[in-house]
Amino acid sequence: MTHGHVPVAQAAQPAAQAHGQQHPIKLYLLVWALLFVLSACSYLVDYFDVQGYLRWFLIVVFMLLKAGLIVAVFMHMAWERLALVVAILMPPMAVLVLMAMMAWEGEYTKYLREFFFG
Repeated sequence: MTHGHVPVAQAAQPAAQAHGQQHPIKLYLLVWALLFVLSACSYLVDYFDVQGYLRWFLIVVFMLLKAGLIVAVFMHMAWERLALVVAILMPPMAVLVLMAMMAWEGEYTKYLREFFFG
C-alpha cells in the first residue's frame, strides 16, 4: 500500500458485495405467506373430504406449487442462469416423465392380464 493506493482485491470487494443478491425481507415474507395459504388449501382438501382423482390432483398441484416457490426463492433459482436451472431441474423432470410412462405401462399390463386371464 504505497502511494496511497488500495490493492485491487480490496477495492473490488465492496463493489462485489454491493452487487450481491440481497433481496428485501418483503419477498421472503410474501413467499412464506403464500406457502402458508397453499398448505391451508391442501389441508382443506382433506377437511372437505374431496375423494378420487380430484383429491390427488389438488394435492399434487399444491405440492408442486409449494416446491416451486421454495426452489425459486429460497434456493435462489429465480436469479440463476438458465443453463444452471436447466441442469438442475431437467433430471427430476426426466424421472417424473419416466415414472408416468411406467405407471401407464403398468396399467396397460394390468388391463391385458384382466382381459385375457379374467
